[in-house]
Amino acid sequence: MRHPDHQRAGQGRRVWWLAPPAPEVVRAALRRWPALLQDLLYHRGIMSEEAAEQFLARDWSAGDPFRLKGMEPALERLERAIARQEPIAVYGDYDVDGVTATVMLIQALQALGARARPYIPHRETEGYGLNGEALRSLAEEGIRVVITVDCGARAVMEAALARSLGLDLIVTDHHLPGEVLPEAIHINPKQPDCPYPFKELAGVGVAYKLVQALKARYPHASFEPEDFLDLVALGTVADIVPLLGENRALVARGLERLRAPARVGLQALYQVASLDASQVDPWAISFILAPRLNAAGRLEHARAAYRLLMTRDPAEAAALAEELDRQNRERQVLTQATEEAARAMAVPEDQVPWLIFAASEDFRPGVVGLAAGRLAESFYRPAVVISLMGEEGRGSARSIPEFHITQALDACADLLVRHGGHAAAAGFVVRRENLERLRERLQELAARALSARELQPATIVEAILPLREVTWRLHEWLTRLEPYGYGNPAPRFLSRGVAVRSVRTVGNGGQHLRMVLTVPEGGPVWDAVAFRQGDRAAEVRPGMRLDVVFEVRAERWNGEPRLTLLVEDFAPSSESAMVPLPWSGLEHRG
Repeated sequence: MRHPDHQRAGQGRRVWWLAPPAPEVVRAALRRWPALLQDLLYHRGIMSEEAAEQFLARDWSAGDPFRLKGMEPALERLERAIARQEPIAVYGDYDVDGVTATVMLIQALQALGARARPYIPHRETEGYGLNGEALRSLAEEGIRVVITVDCGARAVMEAALARSLGLDLIVTDHHLPGEVLPEAIHINPKQPDCPYPFKELAGVGVAYKLVQALKARYPHASFEPEDFLDLVALGTVADIVPLLGENRALVARGLERLRAPARVGLQALYQVASLDASQVDPWAISFILAPRLNAAGRLEHARAAYRLLMTRDPAEAAALAEELDRQNRERQVLTQATEEAARAMAVPEDQVPWLIFAASEDFRPGVVGLAAGRLAESFYRPAVVISLMGEEGRGSARSIPEFHITQALDACADLLVRHGGHAAAAGFVVRRENLERLRERLQELAARALSARELQPATIVEAILPLREVTWRLHEWLTRLEPYGYGNPAPRFLSRGVAVRSVRTVGNGGQHLRMVLTVPEGGPVWDAVAFRQGDRAAEVRPGMRLDVVFEVRAERWNGEPRLTLLVEDFAPSSESAMVPLPWSGLEHRG
């Protein structure tokens, strides 16, 4: 049985929001499918027979890479570099998205005969994105072309420096550019006037489009773009972009390759993580593989993750996988310590602030984002955690749907060295002298935006489902909605009046709750696990009736398949209540 590496969300009881059923006009269009599936499709924005067929078949035609603005000039420059044997550097980010994209481009370019080498910055000494000193070093080494992956969209000053150094810069990125674009060739579906229809590709997805275009330009190349779909799936899921449209199709195809891994590095990583290859899914990527691949860049240098994905030597792969596993365990300890210290520093016992803000020299840059995420989840407030190093602080912010954290940082731009991100997550650099002013302004912005709202974490329930209807037939239908992830969450159901047969705590320190549930009239029983909810054991006793919110999972016990309920929340049947969801769809409600 598996459980995520984070704490249970919420302080106190969560609100249960009930998504509405499909309207009759949608039911008529989707009449080929069962009523429950009609509702689940409707919640994902699927309202026509054609769209439903496409979604259930995971049939999304790959977009033409040549529709990406900047693709033609990028190819022309790379063609010249390959023909002239000019050295090329692929400058990647240090997270899974950046590392997988770097591996992919290096392997594709080298297969074309290019003189290509990777450059991945050190998180603590160089920070995120293009680095001036790194560009100078690359120019001194004779590099003539720099391709960024998963970074560069806002690197205006660094692009100007690259140009002055005689470097030709190709930016491949998926982050939202600023008002002024860096002086470079850009491949980014979010840049102005880019006609590419799908805007939500991860950094590795954008790099994949470049690989597709290279193959079209060099049809006799020794690689096929599909060879890299394992990397695309890893980076796309790890970067928490919506698993809809082209992303969903790419990940579905990539999972097939991850379940029969050709890379010896992945084989070794599965081994140290005790992961059955046949069980690899987005959950396994998010909570088993990605944390280990990310651990290198968080604590030391991401080149270990890069080497693991590149190597063909089983012995080297085994050693690297063991090292990443060790670093991940260390990362878990550091994250917990950082979260606890930030909590003690920023959250008074008598009142939770509108925005949690903590900064310290003791915080490692590689874990501040994880600590901020845990704090935001625990208190349902935006959280900012900053690692102070010398005269600067490197911070990470995580937020809630009611507060756009990057827009808040935009309003603090005069206090920041640089910043960027999305609605729910962002990173920035701040001068120490501006730290207190930044805290005050962010607190003011959060109070203004949030004080008029009732902040309470919510769980979306997609349908009320009697427990007796949890069958293998239902599971077969649910698997057609996979792969699940951000933007396409696993469906959660509510069963009312469920009888508790037995209950006990399991795991280290009794941190999880395991129950056996049945219908009141008796009959079949279902194993149910509530992860990170062992502290609620006193709320349950055999014989009582519960209302249970859960996901349906298929597990293997002693080699036998079994349906299991993954419990998100529960309450005594007399106490639970549903709130109609103020409906805007499930998009970005991963």
